Amino acid sequence: MTGHEAKVSRRHAVTTALKMGLASFASSMFTRVTSATPDELKVPDGLAAERWDFETKGIDSWTIVTGQWAVEEMAGAPSGKRVLVQRAVNNEFNVIVAPEPRYADVEVSMRFRPISGREDASGGVVFRFSDGRYYLISANALEDNFRFYYYERGRHMLESARVRAPAVGQWHTVRTVMVGDHVQGWLDGTLLLDYRDKRFAAGRVGLWTKADSVTAFDDLTVRGVPA
Repeated sequence: MTGHEAKVSRRHAVTTALKMGLASFASSMFTRVTSATPDELKVPDGLAAERWDFETKGIDSWTIVTGQWAVEEMAGAPSGKRVLVQRAVNNEFNVIVAPEPRYADVEVSMRFRPISGREDASGGVVFRFSDGRYYLISANALEDNFRFYYYERGRHMLESARVRAPAVGQWHTVRTVMVGDHVQGWLDGTLLLDYRDKRFAAGRVGLWTKADSVTAFDDLTVRGVPA
């Protein structure tokens, strides 16, 4: 190899190394940006919280859309001894809706315990329910996903996250916040869903199961801006 060829070879090696370094740097920056945790959504401070632990308040003022919903005593309930249980096993979906008000921006959390189900063992939060249309965030003990849907003459998935399926027979927490068209969802304290949709502007809050899922619910808490 001549001296000129050696210089050209060294120059090529340096140029290649620089390009690889820049590519690696750009790749690492892209990973950091895309994997960053989004800022947590919050409803305004100072809003009063409406809470149902089903110890002192039943569901007489609630609206049962579908399903067999009743307050029952249950050992190991998160709060007291009474919980809300859905026991119908022949409906496509089971929905119960809490009383007014209708909320626009809203934060909802609840505890659910999947008791049984061969096709489904799920629990979900319904929000912005109006005229049979609503948003839904749900978890299923028979599946490794956590999902955000809207329902309008049928259920339509908007976003999904992979999770370890919540165990049957144990209590789990679902929380959601929606501000404007921005929604976030948590399962057992972990933020998993972050999405935007402006289909529904306001509505009531409720609870949900699917198919043959027998599920208990407790500690439903709502803070929101009445529509």
